[in-house]
Amino acid sequence: MKTNWIATPVAALLLIAGSFQSCNNDSDDDTPTPDPAITLTNTSLGTVMTDETGRTLYFFSNDYDSTSASTCTGNCLTNWPVFYRETPKLAAGLTAADFKTITRADGAKQTTYKGWPLYYYKDDAKTGDVKGENVGGIWFVAKPNYSIMIVSAQLIGHNGKSYTADYKEGTGKTVYFTDGQGRTLYGFRNDKKNKNNFTRADLSNNAVWPMFEETLKEVPSTIDKTLFGTITVAGRQQLTYKGWPLYYFQQDNGKRGLNKGISFPQPGVWPIINKDTPEAPAP
Repeated sequence: MKTNWIATPVAALLLIAGSFQSCNNDSDDDTPTPDPAITLTNTSLGTVMTDETGRTLYFFSNDYDSTSASTCTGNCLTNWPVFYRETPKLAAGLTAADFKTITRADGAKQTTYKGWPLYYYKDDAKTGDVKGENVGGIWFVAKPNYSIMIVSAQLIGHNGKSYTADYKEGTGKTVYFTDGQGRTLYGFRNDKKNKNNFTRADLSNNAVWPMFEETLKEVPSTIDKTLFGTITVAGRQQLTYKGWPLYYFQQDNGKRGLNKGISFPQPGVWPIINKDTPEAPAP
């Protein structure tokens, strides 16, 4: 009986301890999972789009196609995992119409923003990390308000011919500026520094080469924002870069993935613009 008297409280203590352990395990298992969301998070690069945990999302400059197809495949996905949320809650300031879902060539689904497929970067470990910015010069944090983006694409003129960065016939990607939705921007060879020599005062030819009328907001961190300016043309504001007035081309039809203007009326008259573009000549 004495032995039983000692064992009973010991057993009771073990039972109580087990109960506490069980409660602790239940508590861990019941930790709520954040609802799927796309949020805006303040980082060293400003406000960027993140998932519900604060993990940064990215754009890929090679994803420059009117179908918004992802070109990150195979080993690329090891470093840049796909982001997908079916019906995420959106932070104030984000618009549902800007987000769409694509089905990748591998069958997986991916969320896009204004045509840009969204990705994570494998080395981002905590909220606010932006380690993927400018990797390879072609990966950039996803921001909702880019005025300028950088793309890497094959130049294909209105004549259907492929061109290299020096406007000679050939294949090879060229890096250049677009607007925030990936639509190609051009300069005009006959313009001067902060002087539009193309657009008529009555705007009668503006439909052919529409002025890029934009109030500058965000640009990728690799671009010097101070190199942009504005001029007034026919009562409208046109954005400039290094003094070059910026334009769209009508035959691009407002679509991403098109750069037909580089051969119109011949190569070099309406060049693309990028960081290596020289300063516009003085008037």
